[in-house]
Amino acid sequence: MAIFKHRPKKKAQLDQLTPWEKFQRQADENQKAEQKRHFKWSGKRIRIGDKLPKLKTQRRRLATRRAGLLIGLFLLGIAGASYFISPLSHISQVKVTGTEKLSTAQVQAATQIKPGQSVWAVIGNDKATSRAALQANPQVGQVKTTLSNWNHVTVTVHEIRLAGYLVTGGRYQRVLENGLIMNKSVSQPGGGYPIYASFKSGSRLQTMIAQYAKLPAAVKHNISEIKFDPNKANTERVHLYMNDGNEVYASISTFASKMQYYAGIAAKMKAPGIINLEVGAYSYSFKKSTK
Repeated sequence: MAIFKHRPKKKAQLDQLTPWEKFQRQADENQKAEQKRHFKWSGKRIRIGDKLPKLKTQRRRLATRRAGLLIGLFLLGIAGASYFISPLSHISQVKVTGTEKLSTAQVQAATQIKPGQSVWAVIGNDKATSRAALQANPQVGQVKTTLSNWNHVTVTVHEIRLAGYLVTGGRYQRVLENGLIMNKSVSQPGGGYPIYASFKSGSRLQTMIAQYAKLPAAVKHNISEIKFDPNKANTERVHLYMNDGNEVYASISTFASKMQYYAGIAAKMKAPGIINLEVGAYSYSFKKSTK
């Protein structure tokens, strides 16, 4: 008896197809399998129709954000324009700090920073303001501006202090601590500052002023006159006349470092006399002076 094996119907149909038809059918089956894998997530099948509401929600959110950003920029522009045309953008108060002798009016005249001026014409322009101020008033050094309360401006000035008066031909020229000698002369010097006499060399005077600028304020105010008085032993000797009645001999190059001993030596003196700071530091009465 012959034994016939049962062949599945589907396989019989495939055997009857041409090679091209088999290829097409296999391609269709692969595409369907790929689509099934594509729409699976977390073990569940997701249809395209299920995704549409989420896509619409995301698009609405994106559109809302864009609209909010545009509206925010628009409102910001309006606020900025309103500020620039309002009184808040103009200086209402000017405060000057850092000065010792210069007045607020002098600083305002030099810097041209006054109430009513545009805030943004001042803030952020410190370098240009400093240059213009120095040309207008040599005692106005570096200028720094800060803004508070929308339109209150604080002007901090690095003041170039007065170092004294240089006597020339019976008149007096102001000398600043940066060594600048003012062109304008006066018939009488102001109080509280020393007079520089007999300085024929500009470099000597410049060095002397630089040394004087290092002194404490109390010592500065006690000096009445600084006279260049060299001799054979010391070519850079200076002779000082003090307001307390003492006289001092010192060297220009060591003047600032040696003058720190002045107060201690003067306090031990029973009467005014000579304090010599050229070599070492010692004092003696006027009766023993051997100038």
